[in-house]
Amino acid sequence: MKQEKRPLFYLYCITDSKPSHTTFEEMNIKIRPIYFQGTYAVISEVPLDDFSEENLKKNLVNMEWVEKKTRLHEAIIEEIMRNSTVLPFKFGTIFESKENIEKLLKERNTEFKQIIKNLDGKEEWGIKVYYNLNKFKEGLTEVDKRIQDLDRQISSASEGKAYLLKKKREELIKEIIGQKISEYTQDSFTRLKNACLEAKINKVLPKEVTEREDEMVFNAAFLIGKNRIKDFENVLSHLKTKYSNKGLTFDNTGPWPPYNFCNF
Repeated sequence: MKQEKRPLFYLYCITDSKPSHTTFEEMNIKIRPIYFQGTYAVISEVPLDDFSEENLKKNLVNMEWVEKKTRLHEAIIEEIMRNSTVLPFKFGTIFESKENIEKLLKERNTEFKQIIKNLDGKEEWGIKVYYNLNKFKEGLTEVDKRIQDLDRQISSASEGKAYLLKKKREELIKEIIGQKISEYTQDSFTRLKNACLEAKINKVLPKEVTEREDEMVFNAAFLIGKNRIKDFENVLSHLKTKYSNKGLTFDNTGPWPPYNFCNF
């Protein structure tokens, strides 16, 4: 007789109020909250074929599968965020039994409650900054006297000397761009940080990930009190105006589950 495969249990988040089942039935997924002393672990049963340790490693190579599952993971947490504060867990947090999740709730209950309390009334927003190289160069040529001086020398130099001066010009532009990007992004981070509660700088992502022509030069997350969202947006609007003619583009997204500020 073939032994029936037992399901695994997927943990999405921990929250302080019981989520509505109706919404998730519309998403074709059955959510099962586990309760312990004021906290709920939001879980669902998942098949071994997808999420056993061996099968998960195989599936993570399949980008179509990963995208579908991570979208569902985010959608569930974001739906719960509508009505309660959440402590989100990373994609693919799997337990072999409900008893293990209950044990986690009991052992870390005080910590979970404190984190949820700290996150109450706050939202995480992400800011990414990109720069357009050609537009950046144009702006520098118009204002930097060192570049203008080299341009005058190039225009009257012999072919051999002009070649060397052009190389010097490109090196100078590269150096100035690095300095200016550092200056502009630091200014942006400082101003945005002053309009929020907490801020965290994340890794800059390559073009292969962003799928954009412009290069990312800044990536950060901000934890903002809901009563200060408008202040944050005003600062961001000022930065967009200030740096638009210098080749910078600001991309803001949110609110997100507060992954960057859970301290867990």
